[in-house]
Amino acid sequence: MSDATNGASERFAIGISFGNTSSSIARINPEGKAEVIANEEGDRQIPSVLSYIDGEEYHGTQAKAQLIRNSKNTVAYFRDYLGKNFKSIDPTPCHNSAHPVQSDSTVAFSICDSTSETPNTVTVSEVATRHLRRLKDSASDYLGKQVNAAVITVPSDFNDAQREALTAAAEAAGLEVLQLIHEPVAAALAYDARPEATVADKLTVVADLGGTRSDAAVIACRGGMYTVLATAHDYELGGATLDKIIMDHFAKEFIKKHKTDPRENARGLAKLKQEGEGARKTLSLGTNASLSIESLADGIDFGSTVNRTRFELLSNKVFAQFTGLIEQVVQKAGLDVLDIDEVIFSGGASHTPKIAQLASNIFPETTKVLAPSTFVGAINPAELASRGAAIQASLIQEFDKEDIEQSIHPMVTATPHLQKAIGVEFASGGSVEFKPLLNADTALPARRLAQYSVPKDGGDVIIRVCEGARDIKVTKPEPKAKEEKPKTDEDDSDFDSDEDEEEETREIVWKTEKPIAELAVKGTKAGSKVELMVHVNADLGMQITAREVGGQSAVRGAVQSP
Repeated sequence: MSDATNGASERFAIGISFGNTSSSIARINPEGKAEVIANEEGDRQIPSVLSYIDGEEYHGTQAKAQLIRNSKNTVAYFRDYLGKNFKSIDPTPCHNSAHPVQSDSTVAFSICDSTSETPNTVTVSEVATRHLRRLKDSASDYLGKQVNAAVITVPSDFNDAQREALTAAAEAAGLEVLQLIHEPVAAALAYDARPEATVADKLTVVADLGGTRSDAAVIACRGGMYTVLATAHDYELGGATLDKIIMDHFAKEFIKKHKTDPRENARGLAKLKQEGEGARKTLSLGTNASLSIESLADGIDFGSTVNRTRFELLSNKVFAQFTGLIEQVVQKAGLDVLDIDEVIFSGGASHTPKIAQLASNIFPETTKVLAPSTFVGAINPAELASRGAAIQASLIQEFDKEDIEQSIHPMVTATPHLQKAIGVEFASGGSVEFKPLLNADTALPARRLAQYSVPKDGGDVIIRVCEGARDIKVTKPEPKAKEEKPKTDEDDSDFDSDEDEEEETREIVWKTEKPIAELAVKGTKAGSKVELMVHVNADLGMQITAREVGGQSAVRGAVQSP
């Protein structure tokens, strides 16, 4: 390995998104912005595929093209096999590539990766090392400087054995792994690190729709710290599911014309799969996609078109699965859709416009849906993870290895969190209003500072600091009395129009208990403001300070830990 570990200044780190279908690499450019790097072929989305012909290694798009002619020596969809026992894997995604085999209970591939015609057994860890080495070399060539460290993204369900296997594979490729970060956190970081973004407490859903699997996560962003509240996964739902719908559509068309099924031939199936994927991506950008395949089956050439409307009709059930996964993770976190402030779409399949549009219908209008079809300033969903990893790499690459290890130690990352919100209760106009200052799921210790306007006439101000529990208030419309109208010959129908019926309304309300503390700021000036600072310790003990803005004296109080 390089000498990077001896001195932080010698490190040159990038961000790597290592996906099961495709990977990407990113760095922070001289302007301080995250930038995705292209490889030698100009691809920013690099297929996670390796192929071997006469001992020569092909990578990325070149390797993916070999799935049709050289499938037995082409390794794809291997990321999720890292660190797993052979008996626990699902080999289905590798149906059209080199099949996984068992090697000392771990996963391997039997491929001819040398000039010899005798196949070699190559472990999945070695395949991952070769793939990461090619990504590192592509980044080094692009940047003109030797890359020797990286922050790498992993799915939120990667266990310790998988993380260790990935770290070992990266180190064998000459990369010091500064940190492994969860893909949804990297996606959220990519948006929050934009110059125009402001750090605010919010609840975010990250919907990661990949090539062979889909993941969703609810993240609480509190004071710039991210906490994953819940995750949900579907290992059989992804872009490949949508590709199959297009494949089946064209296959049926071919069968109708030529009375033979192109899917029964391995090469025909591979060609149809490749073109189907291209058609799906085209339909994400345009309203029509054409397909042209030479010698699809029995030497017959095939060409056809499909429009977006037809594709969306055929894909209705799959779209419902995508949106169902998002609803599932919100419920799993014990939240309501009204609680969610933004939804981030990540992963290649997120380009499909209909999915984001359907998700918009689930959430209230106040929830931002950050996807290309719903938000003008959306970042390319396929680039989010690598951008976030690059941002994290730029933040920690100057740190000593010991400091990085200490900062990601469970004693630091597994901190206690607030169960309920802590805020200020105001009495005005006969009603009591609660304004959260520290939201639920805030990592402790935490401190917040806020300013509140005093009554118009000034005077003494009583500040009540309370715990608040969020509730959903449902208001059902009162049934309207039916008006009896004289019946005419033309109106024989018993159908009652529901157009004028109002829908029930749902809103967030706060329920508070007796105050934790009460402080009085005396003699405030008319039109001034009161500043409140609340500090909550890890043991839930509190220190509270209140003062008039511009005033010399402050009122302080302390609350013992329960």
